[in-house]
Amino acid sequence: MLEEVKTALEKIRPFLQKDGGDVELVKVTEEGQVQVRLKGACGGCPGATWTLKQGIERSLKETVPGVKEVVQVN
Repeated sequence: MLEEVKTALEKIRPFLQKDGGDVELVKVTEEGQVQVRLKGACGGCPGATWTLKQGIERSLKETVPGVKEVVQVN
């Protein structure tokens, strides 16, 4: 699942970078939790939670079987 998550994040990354942000994969747990760190403009953006849940999480759940949730870590 780790490689699938990495591949999926590479497809999402250009959209974040377009707005001055980025996403870094920290960990994928056996339970299906994907831990990421939002960077750049995304790190302090008021819309970061929306980006995380409605953008990144939704996309990963659609493309990678087994992803249960995406959480932001520091």
